[in-house]
Amino acid sequence: MVDVEWIREHADEVQRTANEKGISLDVSEVIQADERWRASLARVEQLRYLRNQFTSEIAQAMQAEQQADMAQLKNEVRKNNKELQLQEKELQHHKKVLHELLMQVPNRVSEDTPYGLSDADNIEISRVGQPPAFPFPMKSHIELGEMHQLIDCRRGVKTAGSRHYYLRGMGVLLKRAVEQLAIDLLIQRGFEMLDVPLIVNAEAMERTGFFPQGIDQSFKIEGESKYLVGTSEVPLISYYSQEILDLTQPKRLAALSTCFRSEVGSAGRDVSGLYRVHQFSKVEQVILCRNDLDESERMLAEITQNAEDLLTMLELPYRVVAVCTGDMSQKTYKQFDIETWMPSREAYGETHSSSILLDFQARRSHIRYRDETGNLVFCHTLNNTAVALPRLLIPLLENHQQEDGSIYIPLALRPYMNGLTHLEI
Repeated sequence: MVDVEWIREHADEVQRTANEKGISLDVSEVIQADERWRASLARVEQLRYLRNQFTSEIAQAMQAEQQADMAQLKNEVRKNNKELQLQEKELQHHKKVLHELLMQVPNRVSEDTPYGLSDADNIEISRVGQPPAFPFPMKSHIELGEMHQLIDCRRGVKTAGSRHYYLRGMGVLLKRAVEQLAIDLLIQRGFEMLDVPLIVNAEAMERTGFFPQGIDQSFKIEGESKYLVGTSEVPLISYYSQEILDLTQPKRLAALSTCFRSEVGSAGRDVSGLYRVHQFSKVEQVILCRNDLDESERMLAEITQNAEDLLTMLELPYRVVAVCTGDMSQKTYKQFDIETWMPSREAYGETHSSSILLDFQARRSHIRYRDETGNLVFCHTLNNTAVALPRLLIPLLENHQQEDGSIYIPLALRPYMNGLTHLEI
């Protein structure tokens, strides 16, 4: 959520940001709704003040046994209470309308965020490693997965429908090895691991900025106001909702969780393989820090470097891009994506994303800390995908395939694979 005072003072910037992020919003409606709510609140407070005054005057009249005055005052109280009841309903209506509009307001974007309409306009800022030049006919991850009996998409579709899959045998062990490598890396760097709920209430989704904009990407539990999470970012941020924290040091949280996304709007895109699926797992990094942009920038560099270091350990070529305005979500202030080379796509594909959200989530979730003067301040939050699977299996299998059909196991993974150096046919 964005502070309504800031919206009033920066209306043009808010409208421009909404337009660039593709959010249908008329900022003037937000400001008018705020004015109506303020006016309604003033009327209610005035009527409540009069009610208290009447109560005091009735008490005085009772002490003085002034029956006529008491009768007149009681009549005034009845009229005041009737009007107060009506105005309180009106206030709740204006509050609801304002809240719904504020839920649509996007976070501002950093000055160095590139302008653009889609991911095609993202700007490459670094590149690490070289895509392999295979001296033999290259195989896709699906071909390699079937050859080694690691992946079975056909039976996944038979069991659960499109965008589902089975991992088998060494495919499961390879996935678990990558996850544990990421977990160990984050623990070494001061992150606390949590095992989080995968079913959350709608309020948790709204507090973290995934609703209302992303509601069509979520799976709802029938008959309940609960949803399957698309990322453990939701329960990790919600862990501290409605709390006052000690942020002398940033809070570094991480979780490995199964995630679910409906992929609405992606019909016909990436329907085969493991790139875009309904169920996947992620090791997520979340940081809560002070409301200080310099500190947030340092934390963004930290979580991005964690993801880069993991890819380096996996011996995979990748690049980092600055995400443009049109490719950003409502809640994001600044974002870097890491894209790993995927030979079968003949392109880099997104495997990680790092974001600063400023106090957008903290305002919605009411997470605060006391600054040096003792004042309560909303904190900043950040997040990054340390690793997402099975998507990362695409570059892992494809880049490390060998001419004889075997698949090379990176050195960093071997301790988690019982010392195995290759997956042999």
